Amino acid sequence: MSIADDGVRGYIDEKLTARRRLNPDPTSPTTHRVLPFAIWLTGLPASGKSTIVSLLRPELEALDLTVEVLESDEVRHILTPAPTYSETERDLFYRALAFLGARLVAHGITVVFDATATRRMYRNLARTLIPRLIEVSVECPLEVCMQRDYKGTYHRGQHGDTSTVPGLQVPYEPPTDPELRIDTTTVTPAEAARRIIALVRTRLFTQEEN
Repeated sequence: MSIADDGVRGYIDEKLTARRRLNPDPTSPTTHRVLPFAIWLTGLPASGKSTIVSLLRPELEALDLTVEVLESDEVRHILTPAPTYSETERDLFYRALAFLGARLVAHGITVVFDATATRRMYRNLARTLIPRLIEVSVECPLEVCMQRDYKGTYHRGQHGDTSTVPGLQVPYEPPTDPELRIDTTTVTPAEAARRIIALVRTRLFTQEEN
């Protein structure tokens, strides 16, 4: 499967069509002007990414942005309905995910990636495709993530049901120079969302000229 196969293109078309229904006039005037951008929240499973994203999305939409969340499990159901999580499959999946996000951003949609992306090269690829990308490192010790384990990911790894759990059986490469670091053992999800919004305002928004 190539990263531009019918499945990826169909997913893109579906998202763009839905967004056009919600925002028929993307040129409507706003108080601020911002060029299209993306945010990638990366971190171990159960580090708190999805909880932060659930609070971040409405905050972004309150800025008059059209937002699409690309959650890895949701997109994986489209691209690899019976995932093996092999290295080859992960390479292909994250190339497709980065391509998908880049196409949405090119159409003026703010993209939030909610995806572990075990290898730095996956996020680096997205950065090459999306010039304005904010990488957020969601940091939490492995033992705390294992205690949370909302989806039972670590439980399956410990009981031999899988051998591909990031941080447990597969190395996770944290960002070396992210735009923002969030320690979810000390920072609440609401505060994390506020910090991301503050960064977006500082780095990406410019006042509309009269």
